[in-house]
Amino acid sequence: MLIVIDYDAGNTANVLRALEKIGVRAELSADPEKVLSATGLILPGVGAYPAAMAELEKRGLVSVIKEAVAKGTPLLGICLGMQILTEKGLEHEETQGLGFIPGVCRAIPASKDRPVPHMGWNSLQLEQETALTAGLSGQDVYFVHSYFTDVPKEYIDVTADYGLQIPAMIHKDKVFGAQFHPEKSGDVGLGILEKFVALCQ
Repeated sequence: MLIVIDYDAGNTANVLRALEKIGVRAELSADPEKVLSATGLILPGVGAYPAAMAELEKRGLVSVIKEAVAKGTPLLGICLGMQILTEKGLEHEETQGLGFIPGVCRAIPASKDRPVPHMGWNSLQLEQETALTAGLSGQDVYFVHSYFTDVPKEYIDVTADYGLQIPAMIHKDKVFGAQFHPEKSGDVGLGILEKFVALCQ
């Protein structure tokens, strides 16, 4: 069973609906046993890095997610869920993240031409191929975010140009992140979710 991790960080209904569209039955849960027995995990997220980490801690899920990943369960973080895959975030205050992917989550520098939040459709540029990136080069996906993951190049799979090269997808081993919202990105986004589901099987 695919588990969408429930930690009150928004957007879970849209993620479950998108999975339903591709014929996948997933469950929204914060139950440690279900998280540990899942075939794959999706960590969605809308909101702030410190609040997300505090809620995961409060629910006792940080160590559970780390245990699941350590035993090889694939994990996909979406938007804020991708940002907290890093070692730390600098939103409001310095906060320790899940630490699966080396790097820091930083504010996007605002400018007259590039307002923050970075919101709307943006084209993708392929940096390296992974199980999730086939056919993504030049495709448009939907972003809403004010922070970006500043991670070493070897972990960056796809970027989007927003005055700086925003890491749009990152990964290390079986931990994947999408800064944009696959569940709001039409057929392109559904295709990414399908590839992730295939990876979990």
